[in-house]
Amino acid sequence: MQRKGVCPNKFTFVQVIKVCVSLGTLEDGKLVHKKLIQIGCEFDVFVGSSLVDIYAKCVSIEDAWKMFNKMPS
Repeated sequence: MQRKGVCPNKFTFVQVIKVCVSLGTLEDGKLVHKKLIQIGCEFDVFVGSSLVDIYAKCVSIEDAWKMFNKMPS
C-alpha cells in the first residue's frame, strides 16, 4: 500500500493485526505495532484491543498486559 502512495489508517491496521493473529505471526505483529507507534495510532481503543489480542494469542502475555495498561480508559 505504502509503495503505491496509499496511507493506511487505524482501521487498516486493525485488519492487518487480525491477519497476524490468524497466522500466529507475532514478529509481524510487532512490526505493525512499531509502525503504529510511528504514526501515533497506538492508543486508539480499537487498535489497542487488537494489539492486546495478538500478544495474548501469540503467548506474549507480558506484552499483552503492558498494552492493556497503556490503553485509554
